[in-house]
Amino acid sequence: MAQSQIQEQKLEQKLQQSISAQQLLQAQLVELPITQLMERVETEMHDNPALETAQDEEWPMDDRLGGSDDDSPYNEADDDFDTQREREERNDALDAALEGIGRDDEDLPVYHGGQSGSEEREEMVYGDSLSFYDQILQQMNELPLTSHEHDIMEYLIGSLDDDGLLRKDLDTIGEELAIYHGVDATTGEIEQVLTKLQELDPAGIGARTLQECLLLQIARRAEDEQVDLKAKPTGTLALMDKVIREHFNEFTKKHWDRIQSAMNLSDMQVETLQRELRRLNPKPGASMGEAVGRSMQQITPDFIVDTQDDGTITFTLNNGELPQLQVSQSFADLLKDYQQNKEGLSRQMKEALLYTKQKVDAAQSFIEAVRTRRHTLSVTMKAIIQLQHRFFEDGDEASLRPMILKDVAAKTGLDLSTISRVSNSKFVLTRWGMFPLKYFFSDGFTTESGEELSTREIKAALRELIEAEDKKHPLSDDLLSEKLKEQGYPVARRTVAKYRDQMGIPVARLRK
Repeated sequence: MAQSQIQEQKLEQKLQQSISAQQLLQAQLVELPITQLMERVETEMHDNPALETAQDEEWPMDDRLGGSDDDSPYNEADDDFDTQREREERNDALDAALEGIGRDDEDLPVYHGGQSGSEEREEMVYGDSLSFYDQILQQMNELPLTSHEHDIMEYLIGSLDDDGLLRKDLDTIGEELAIYHGVDATTGEIEQVLTKLQELDPAGIGARTLQECLLLQIARRAEDEQVDLKAKPTGTLALMDKVIREHFNEFTKKHWDRIQSAMNLSDMQVETLQRELRRLNPKPGASMGEAVGRSMQQITPDFIVDTQDDGTITFTLNNGELPQLQVSQSFADLLKDYQQNKEGLSRQMKEALLYTKQKVDAAQSFIEAVRTRRHTLSVTMKAIIQLQHRFFEDGDEASLRPMILKDVAAKTGLDLSTISRVSNSKFVLTRWGMFPLKYFFSDGFTTESGEELSTREIKAALRELIEAEDKKHPLSDDLLSEKLKEQGYPVARRTVAKYRDQMGIPVARLRK
């Protein structure tokens, strides 16, 4: 009886250890970005000859990890010379591995997996070969500018933020031009040059506020479509212009019921305006790519989110050069032969059976862990898109709602630790630019009426107030708090001071 209890205890302990090891492997792979995952796959193939790349076997599309798109069943006669040679090398590696049982692991032969096709795929690069600033400078050089205007515009371009907006006031730019470059320019001259800069592509470049950025894009569309906004005041573009020009505050807060009432719009008109306004880009600089192509260290996105003009949002996982994996058929057949002839096995053959089983089990566990990673990342990204749908529609930072790890965990049914691992070191390529996955997470602020606001939304409103203030008489934290309350953000003075410090903005007396 005691012996039976010991055996059951040992069996249960071994099962728990096995589950724990598999969970640990899955947790490790979930945390890896795609570039590091590809390195891990290659290392695993080197260390385990039972793990190999599949050639033509059909996998379900949801589980496909890359490789051939040919869905025809495998036929050895159809293999090319390289494939036949690869299989022979793996058989040789298997024989050598079994002969070397008992030696150290470093003496075992390794298999260096390659590309799944005969030609290497070109490295995926997101962004043009020129930087955002270089592209604007190229357009500037095509304009008929005087040398004085050229100097002013060149400095304006260098003053643009990464999103393509100009957040320095023109008085400051005039002072900096005189002090650092010896260029004397009036505010009127700078504004005239800025107007020419705003005519460059993409539309919205050089805008001083989000409102001006959107108005410039609407005006560009009207020019391209040869539409006179004044002649067609009830046209879609004219109504878009009116929404942004006269009801911008309500627009940023998505108070479409107020806009509809004030402008006497029909439901169909509101739907059309919402759809068309979503096509505008609040960050025109991001659409040109911050990257300088192959000359810089590249960030490879793990998710690619596509926002259609009608508001439909889809996403795909970036599998990069990740191969389609399978257990080596040679190992699987050998394991089957050994298991069918257990009674007649010699000691050496039993050791070979143990070695083969360990490698096959390890290969199966790794393949399952890769599949689990794919599923985990997919459901997590789907939940984030559902929770942050507004941002993926318009790209406006203020549209990000409060979202913490717990929210995504509740929507996916995954553990908090799993969501944390998924959000670590991952990047998302969107229509509005490249963002780390952590960008979409932020704390919330609940108003007295129960409305939940994102701290990022409040910070964006705070930044706009400070950027628009009179630099000779900057706003104190008390005044900023009052103005935020007027916009629907009931934030105390101490909270304003905290957010201002977090954004690296100095106190009022230092902003003069």
